[in-house]
Amino acid sequence: MKMEFDHVGLITDKKKDDENWVESTRVWVTNPKDHPFHVEWLRYENDTPVKGPVRERSHIAYNVDNLEEASKGLKVLLEPFEVGGFLKVGFYEYKDGTVVELMQYLGNKNQWFDKGKK
Repeated sequence: MKMEFDHVGLITDKKKDDENWVESTRVWVTNPKDHPFHVEWLRYENDTPVKGPVRERSHIAYNVDNLEEASKGLKVLLEPFEVGGFLKVGFYEYKDGTVVELMQYLGNKNQWFDKGKK
């Protein structure tokens, strides 16, 4: 199973330039491909349905060929969901408490949000 590092997700309460809106999780995100160190900033709205470790801790993300296969043996924190029509992601916890985002691109892995703004 191929796993390729994609980014580190850091939580903030400060608005960042070029944020993109993810309605399903009610969070603003930046494109980690635009950051020199592959940082994705996440700014959650107060009414986000995301709770627990995904909301409270930073995460590390990997691009995988098969989300279901790559997530075997990991504790599910946030069931897989589609983002922007180009990506399927799920959040998991490794046995040592690490929050891991597994990402399966549905097409071009360099694609990002088309519209981006709410």
